Amino acid sequence: MSNKENPNAIRTRIWREEPEPDNPFATRAAYCHGYDVYGEMLGQARWAEMLYLLFRAETPAAAQADMLEALAVALANPGPRDASVHAAMCGGVCGSTAASTLMAALAVGAGQLAGGREVFLAMEGWAECGTDLDAWRKRLGGLAAIPGSIWPAPEHPPGFDPHGVSTATPVQQTLGCLARYDAGVYLPWLQQNLPELEAAAGCPLALSGVAAAAFADLGFTPEQGEMLHLLLRLPGAAAHALEQRPLGYKKFPFGIVELESEAP
Repeated sequence: MSNKENPNAIRTRIWREEPEPDNPFATRAAYCHGYDVYGEMLGQARWAEMLYLLFRAETPAAAQADMLEALAVALANPGPRDASVHAAMCGGVCGSTAASTLMAALAVGAGQLAGGREVFLAMEGWAECGTDLDAWRKRLGGLAAIPGSIWPAPEHPPGFDPHGVSTATPVQQTLGCLARYDAGVYLPWLQQNLPELEAAAGCPLALSGVAAAAFADLGFTPEQGEMLHLLLRLPGAAAHALEQRPLGYKKFPFGIVELESEAP
């Protein structure tokens, strides 16, 4: 047998499969970072534990799994006024395919206003500033574009609500709930120093900011947090799109577009 690597082989450290003896294209056993998914994990592991294992290459502690599961509940449905959910509802009411509807939600929910990119930037803040309040004040007070980035400069401090007046009740409830799991240092510190951080940002904390701190406490990278934020918000988008589908576009509030003539 040749020692040369097969150029057609998929290279992954996440997943390993063993084929059925009578069919090399069918899987007999599948291992996620060494754990037998169907032989050991199925029926024993929780959804949050599987997510953590996939992204972090290790099983979570009990408090970590509990916190990730609670965060998933908080993010599951941003609500019909959220731009990403509204995009999915537009797709649903117009009869778009399921994939198209979810892609609309992902596209609209990927940006820097309550979207995945905002979580990424907020998590970069935790990596850079940690629990240094002065460092946070400096970061929140000086937003700038990243040289060479395809993304524009943030228009507001990532993780904070530019349209908010005070910290929304669900944001406070989510922060309080997740901080009690004591799965890291960032959430308790955020809760303790929230007035100072909101003063530095000039606007109240948003749910994306809580999610970013939670992902950082769980050990996820900014890239992983961005991906998880996109993933965990899809259930609500899907459910609202399906609800709107049979109602028809005449009952859907698309909004009013006013046209003005430019003729002299």
